[in-house]
Amino acid sequence: MNEKIYYSAEDIAKMLGVSMGKSYKILREMNKDLASKGFLTIAGKIPVEYFKEKWYGGAKEVSA
Repeated sequence: MNEKIYYSAEDIAKMLGVSMGKSYKILREMNKDLASKGFLTIAGKIPVEYFKEKWYGGAKEVSA
């Protein structure tokens, strides 16, 4: 039951091979989109399922 339900900025930076600053920018953009649809968000985290749905391409999975 160690399956992640949220990705952090560090997870995204590792998966996408980007800087922490860029990963936070991606998180803010995705959280803004979720909030506009009426969902509650957590700063610095994004639901795994939403990330997988929105990110096209080969994001390398990180271990739990």
